[in-house]
Amino acid sequence: MLSDNEINKLKQLLNQRKNIVITSHTNPDGDAIGSSLAMYHYLTKLGNNVEMMVPNSFPEYYNWLPDSEKIILYNKQSKNAQKILKEADIIFSLDYNALNRLGALSEIIKGTEALRILIDHHVDPEIENFDFCFSTVDTSSTGELVYNFITQLGDEKLIDKKTGEAIYTGIVTDTGSFSFSCNRPETYIITSKIIGLGVDAQKIHKLIYDTFSENRLRLLGYSISKRMIVWEDLHTALIYLTKSDLIEYNYKVGDTEGVVNYPLSMEKINMSVLITEKDNQLRLSFRSKGDFSVNDLTREYFNGGGHKNAAGGKTNEDINSFITRLKEVLQGYKHELNYKISL
Repeated sequence: MLSDNEINKLKQLLNQRKNIVITSHTNPDGDAIGSSLAMYHYLTKLGNNVEMMVPNSFPEYYNWLPDSEKIILYNKQSKNAQKILKEADIIFSLDYNALNRLGALSEIIKGTEALRILIDHHVDPEIENFDFCFSTVDTSSTGELVYNFITQLGDEKLIDKKTGEAIYTGIVTDTGSFSFSCNRPETYIITSKIIGLGVDAQKIHKLIYDTFSENRLRLLGYSISKRMIVWEDLHTALIYLTKSDLIEYNYKVGDTEGVVNYPLSMEKINMSVLITEKDNQLRLSFRSKGDFSVNDLTREYFNGGGHKNAAGGKTNEDINSFITRLKEVLQGYKHELNYKISL
């Protein structure tokens, strides 16, 4: 967290009308978009010139968020993005712990003279790459951390309904609608304060979770009925989707979000894996129950990382080779995966 000295320095910096760029990770999710917009609303109220930037597209069901249309997509506006970064005084890094999570943006940011401020809740932040680090793994979401950041700087009064909607989006999506990573009373206290600003939690839930297209719903059904493999002895289930599967169901960004969580609804399944074939690479999403750390697993074997119970990875293997290797790796975790959650 921030020391009193750091808070005073940041208050001084952010009240001097700076050129600020807010960045978040590749394949941005609800927490990345929500926390970025919340910080944008806050910093513009302080009188700064603020831009938001992500490496690539985000799901359309976040387009309802005020000012989301102002987010620059680097893969579509690279020249403009490079110019903005070159002129930046401060770069905020939200919802990622290492610059390599930015893909092509990473080297550009490393080459700037801008001050870097990290706000994140992933494990093992690369603190050497940032001038200020507001980081903890105990917080539900980066959205919640943005709320804490603003209040620590003494500006809670600047959090209005619009900012609250963005913060709530980060919290509700990164906790799976308060089903994981949400055992801290502080998360609910902050949520209560946000709703007190007039934020309509029910409406936001519908805007995010009840906007499936027919193709997305059919892809979900196909994923479970035709592409799910269950390894009962390993208490693990996986779902795999090929390029042709995605083409058949007219895949759009965000259509597979949440699919990895469904196998965990089975009583004896303690880990779930989603394998998606894209861009000549497999993208991997891991979820677990209880004390089994998919962060440790993905860091060790699958070029990834994240949170204890939610992590990602990648590999250049073909699907069949990866599935074979995954099963071999998990043989060494039989004992850890064989547990039952009880009160």
